[in-house]
Amino acid sequence: MTMLMRAWRLHTFAPAETHPLRLEAIPLPQPGPGQVRIRIRACGVCHTDLHTVEGDIRPPKLPITPGHQVVGEIEALGPGVTHLRLGQRVGVPWLYKACGQCEYCRRGQENLCPNALFTGFHVDGGYAEAMIAEADYVLPLPEGLGDLETAPLLCAGIIGYRSLKVAGVQPGERLGLFGFGASAHLAIQVARAWDNEVYVFTRSPKRQAHARELGAVWVGGPHDRPDVLLDRAIIFAPAGEVVPLALARVRPGGTVAINAIYMTPIPPLDYDLIYGERVLRTVANATYQDGVEFLELAARIPVRATVQPYPWTRANEALADLKAGRVVGEAVLDMRREA
Repeated sequence: MTMLMRAWRLHTFAPAETHPLRLEAIPLPQPGPGQVRIRIRACGVCHTDLHTVEGDIRPPKLPITPGHQVVGEIEALGPGVTHLRLGQRVGVPWLYKACGQCEYCRRGQENLCPNALFTGFHVDGGYAEAMIAEADYVLPLPEGLGDLETAPLLCAGIIGYRSLKVAGVQPGERLGLFGFGASAHLAIQVARAWDNEVYVFTRSPKRQAHARELGAVWVGGPHDRPDVLLDRAIIFAPAGEVVPLALARVRPGGTVAINAIYMTPIPPLDYDLIYGERVLRTVANATYQDGVEFLELAARIPVRATVQPYPWTRANEALADLKAGRVVGEAVLDMRREA
């Protein structure tokens, strides 16, 4: 007899407000060699999920179960898995698996692997009661944080940490954050632990207040200008129009890093905006080592996620609220709550 589980499935790309995900009963997957099955406790709701559901980025096949900030416990081990144990609490991030053989993998840049698979995009993710994961890519989780608070660390936190690295942020520098959602509200905590002055650019009064609570020394809108030039800036908003605004607020020799898997077109740039050895970079995914480093750092600081929990049966509502800007911090599906 085939055992079943429930999962949210995307069959057709559509606006989030139309509730495109369907809750379905599907066969409970069995782990193959080198894999584990995870009983899911919580899953963060990410802008990448929103872009997937609405078709801004398109998985190679449908239907697919979204979700890539997964907290759960191992309930089945596939053949050959010896370094993990049944009942162990682990996380599944965006990077599901890389090939391990290409030039990027050999350099420790598996985030750029052309054959990489991503959770909730190439393979079924965490908007479900259970999922399969690659044993070598799951992240053992630190103690002391609850499941809901841990879920945002697995993408928003890890990619925010990589953004700080890509931007070249050094202790004591002035850092600008453009957009202040799930990732930025975690990155600011790392930056403050590094003694950075943080300047936050966001239109939302609620998010401006949140930024002040988390230690921003200046808060304004994206068109506002502080009295000082920044050393580094990170763009979290998927709006190309922000790029010239960020470059104009960074000193010569400074860096702007774009943290966005999808972005609207960048308008033409005056050469003066990049003259003076200013650097414009993008952040593409994250490595397994980024996850290991960030989780250790998050436990030590400690980094605390602001979460807005949803019963897991309200996944469509969580995505619609995320799109409408009604979420402060990060929406998280509580897989143990149905109403």
